[in-house]
Amino acid sequence: MSQLHALVAYVPASHSEDVLVAMGDAGAGRIGNYSHCSFTTPGTGRFTPLPGAQPFIGAVGQGESVREVRVECVVEADMLDAVVQALRSAHPYEEPAFMTWPVNGWR
Repeated sequence: MSQLHALVAYVPASHSEDVLVAMGDAGAGRIGNYSHCSFTTPGTGRFTPLPGAQPFIGAVGQGESVREVRVECVVEADMLDAVVQALRSAHPYEEPAFMTWPVNGWR
């Protein structure tokens, strides 16, 4: 069994289901005999696109607030690259906000 990692990503609410499915299909959220396990929390994402950006939402130089979902799940280290690639592919933003870190799990 490989090291367990936590993954947290922020996704526009309109795309959260697509991102969750893509991440789960790539191996995120596997816990025992279950797959696609996650926890989601609604919130507001805030950002200002800088010159050179091609924002999915908003305009360069203007602050933006978007209804987003915080997605949390676990990922085994040997699946982490594939899950991050799936997250990036399914996410509509040019630069999706996400983070990962190793955790001590229940295994």
